[in-house]
Formats: sequence, structure tokens, C-alpha cells
Amino acid sequence: MSATVETLAGLERRITLNLNTAAIEAEVGKRLQKMSKNVKLDGFRPGKAPAKMVALRYGNEVRGEVLGDALHKEFVSAIEANKLDVAGYPRFEPAGEGAFNATFEVFPEISVGDLGQIKVTRPVVEVTDADVERTLDVLRKQRVRFNAVERAAETGDRVHIDYIGKIDDVAFQGGEAKDFPLILGEGRTLPDFEGALSGMKTGETKTFEVKFPDDYFAKELAGKTATFEATMKSVHAPHLPEVDEDFAQSLGIKEGGAAKLKEEISGNLGREAKRRIQTRLKEQVMDGLLSVSPFEVPKGLVASECRSLMEHAVNDLKARGMKEQDIKLSESVFEPQAKRRVSLGLLLNSFAAAHQIGAEDDKVRAKVDEFAQSYEDPSEVVAWYYQDANRLRDVKAMVVEDNVVEAVLQKAQVTDEPTTLENLMGKA
Repeated sequence: MSATVETLAGLERRITLNLNTAAIEAEVGKRLQKMSKNVKLDGFRPGKAPAKMVALRYGNEVRGEVLGDALHKEFVSAIEANKLDVAGYPRFEPAGEGAFNATFEVFPEISVGDLGQIKVTRPVVEVTDADVERTLDVLRKQRVRFNAVERAAETGDRVHIDYIGKIDDVAFQGGEAKDFPLILGEGRTLPDFEGALSGMKTGETKTFEVKFPDDYFAKELAGKTATFEATMKSVHAPHLPEVDEDFAQSLGIKEGGAAKLKEEISGNLGREAKRRIQTRLKEQVMDGLLSVSPFEVPKGLVASECRSLMEHAVNDLKARGMKEQDIKLSESVFEPQAKRRVSLGLLLNSFAAAHQIGAEDDKVRAKVDEFAQSYEDPSEVVAWYYQDANRLRDVKAMVVEDNVVEAVLQKAQVTDEPTTLENLMGKA
């Protein structure tokens, strides 16, 4: 057997494999003979079927197996002899008597460019008391209670109403409800509708007009004016909880009260700010590495990643309730994302190998501890990671990425940019 290698366009290569057909047929006969000792065919006892009938029934299947084994063995031998780093899987095609062409791609040779050309803006953030108070306000609003009041309804109140809407004195679909709950000012209904309810008291009935916007989602109502009759059933005013020990305990703070709660919030905000800063830095570093290190990407790997991304998207949509026949997605939609993911994977591996960057045990543990901090019992989370090699492998990959980013930042043009936590959260 012999093999020759041909360089095609880009990363594509082709190997012509010349197989020994006599040896293949001999192996086919050997396997069929062994199979005939146990095989059962209709009308014959196990192992008693004539060899010709066994060959007629199973010959093509066995020949395919033998040929596949021979091609794989010869292909592996050829790529090892020629020191080829194969990306993806080969495509085999007949090329004459006993000959086959194996077409495949190889991994690109990656040369990392000048890191000094990479420009990075690093956000600098300090968690302030105002940030903590803003978070407390959000937590309080999430636990708001509504108490019945006798006054007129105003913004922020929760009201219950009966209403019916008509267009040209004819009720329309979806224009009627009983005991409908609504918090004024949330924008769940049209502004004119909510505005008419403001100022109404319990038991009061009011008639008013509402014009539907021209781009209203219900096309049959778009641009039309409806007359509504609404009766106020009840008015409830919001009551926000005080930031005290009871409030802190409701959020899982067993000791320390409001002071401990604020300390926890500050710590959580600090960790979230750090995470978002790291995310921004990583995105900029990755973009920079790609810009200074152009290389060709194996098409087969991109296609495989496209299929993987599409499969994930389809499964996600199905989990959300969509029927498979209603999901209209094309792999081409995912191609830009797939190409970037494959490119970054190759580039990071090349950079890490060239600079001997790995995942140190202490940094892996620090990363796990960081993940565990937001849980009630961090020790259980740490144990969970260390009980499974796959989970720990994912963490190690993150640490390698972090180390690559750190190495690039040491040589890149980094500009610190002071910003607020609110701004950071809004952009990240």
C-alpha cells in the first residue's frame, strides 16, 4: 500500500490511498467464514447455512466493514508519515481500482501578531453607598404590599376595574374585562386608558375615549377610536417594607440586620462589577487578537459548530413551547458566530501553547470559590465542582482564558476609564 499527498486550495489536502484488493477480499472471506459458524438463516439451523448463501446475505455488509477498516488504517498511517494535523473528518471517494481519495482539511499554522497594536479600554468602578441604596430600593419594590385606601387612584396604585370598550357602539373582541388588576404607571395598557383611571374613586364609573396607535399590534384596532366605560372596583396603595432586621431576615440574613444586608449587597455588587469588567476586557482582547493574527479557518470545523449551535437553538425553542415544524432556522444564520468561536478556540490554544500558559491549581480553586460565594453554603458548591472532572475541566478552560487575557493586557495599549456602576451594568 502507498499514499501520495496533494495540496489543494487553502487548508484542503488530498491523499490517494491505494489498497491491496486481494488482501481485502481475503479478509472478507475470513470474516464470512467465521460468521457462518454462528449465523442463522431461515430454513437452516444456526451455523449450517451454505457459505454461498451467507456471502449473498452478508457479503456487502462485511465488505463495507473491511474496506472501512482498511481505509482508516491506511489514512492514519499516511497522515502520521506526512506529519499532517487533520481538522475534522476526511471524505473518501473511489478513484479507480483499489484506489480512494481522502479529502480533508488541516489545522492552520497560527502566528500571533504584535500585541502592542491591541487597544483596550478598562472600566474602573467603585461601589458606592448610592449603588447599595439603589439595589435596596429594587429589593423593596419586589416585596411591595398593597393596602386598600378610600382616596382617588394615583400613579403607583393597584386598581381593579370592570370595563367594556366599543367602536361605533359595537363591543370588540378583547375589549371587556371584569375585576381587571392594573398598577397605574407601569405601562401595561395605553397611556390614555391609564390616564382616564387616575383620579377615580372606588365605586365610580367613567366613560372616556381611547385612540389606538396606528402601529397597534391588533391590526383590526389600529388607528381607531374606542369608547370605554370603566367602573373602579377598588384602589390599593403600595407599601414598601422598611429596611430593618425583619427585611434582612426575609432576604436570608440571619444575623446582623440591615448593616449586614448592606454589606452583602456591596459585596455582591463588587463581584458583579468585577465579572462585567472581566467580560469587557476579554471581549476586547479577543477582538484584538483576531485583528492582529489573521489566519484561515477550517471550513469543516465551522460547519460542525454551526450544526451544534443550531441544534442548541432548536432545543431551546422547543423547551419554550414551540413545535419543531414551526421552527424555521438555517445553519447559515449561525455561521458568523460559529466562525468566531472556532477562530478563538484555535487562536487561544496556539497562544497558550506558545507561551506555556496553563491553569494553576490555586487559580482554579479561586475561580471555584468565586462561583460559590453567591450561594448559601459555598462549601457544597466547591465540593460539587471537585466531584466531577468535566465540571473542573470547564473551570480550568476559563482560567486559561483569564491567563491569556492577562498576558495580552501586559503588552496591549490599555486605557483606564472611570465609570459608574450603573453605567457599567447598563452596557454589559
